[in-house]
Amino acid sequence: MQNNPFVTVICLCYNQEAFVVESLNSVLNQSYPFIELIIVDDFSTDNSKKTISTWLKNNPNVYFIANETNLGITKSFNRALQLAKGEYVIDLAADDVLLPECIEKQINAFTNSSFKNLGVVYGNAELISENGSFNSYYFPVNTQKKVLKKRITGDIYKSVLSDFYSMCTVSSMMKKSVLNHLEGYDESLAYEDLDFWIRASRMYEFDFIDEPIMQKRIVTSSLATDFYKKNNSKTKKIDYSTYLILKKGIQLNRTKQEDLAIQKRVHNEIMHCLKNKNYRLLLKNLELRIILAWRKNFKKYTLK
Repeated sequence: MQNNPFVTVICLCYNQEAFVVESLNSVLNQSYPFIELIIVDDFSTDNSKKTISTWLKNNPNVYFIANETNLGITKSFNRALQLAKGEYVIDLAADDVLLPECIEKQINAFTNSSFKNLGVVYGNAELISENGSFNSYYFPVNTQKKVLKKRITGDIYKSVLSDFYSMCTVSSMMKKSVLNHLEGYDESLAYEDLDFWIRASRMYEFDFIDEPIMQKRIVTSSLATDFYKKNNSKTKKIDYSTYLILKKGIQLNRTKQEDLAIQKRVHNEIMHCLKNKNYRLLLKNLELRIILAWRKNFKKYTLK
């Protein structure tokens, strides 16, 4: 590893004009200097593109991609990834904020980790409101801001399969070689993180920085809110993507314990589909549950 590896921050923006400048400035204000910033505006319908263009007048060396149609998170990120020159990559939402030493601490974690096959490091995050006031922490902490529950590190595959809070996506730094190996985000999906963490943790180790290193903004219009809306087209696309992710995950599993781990998520999706009266998708998730039951009783698991 180089002494001062280059880091690419990809900032994805969609209708975040009120927050994007603060997010971009947080990248430029990092204590670690070896950074390139790539901004993607995914055909925002507010003034995000204009706001970014104004900001760029004082920062002409930053690369800006303005999508001519709305491509979504996965395609927009992959488009920027093709241009990334960094050895490491951060996927930054345009309403989140990196704390000043975030990248320096992430690079130090990669440099000093005992894991030999390390692909991703992540830390804790402060949750802030739309006006920037402190709300809570992603992982609950004590008075020293250390997590109350120790995080699983190294091989976290089973944890990702079963634990809905297995890691803090927004605080992660990834090796670009990992992204290249896994061919970036799956562009057939409506969202990126669960699928990517399942595929990445199957092959690579993860490490954790036990302190808050960034701020995640809680906004009413975020993608996360679409997970729980009823009779909503976006929610249906998200739910179908989750089904596809779980189907892929089962195919990656090698042990009965891994099947039991993903079974928790399948059960949750069954209950979610029942609540939302999405009976077509309910049947598909029930099929996954049947497959898991068959594997539990009849499959001869072999480690690879």
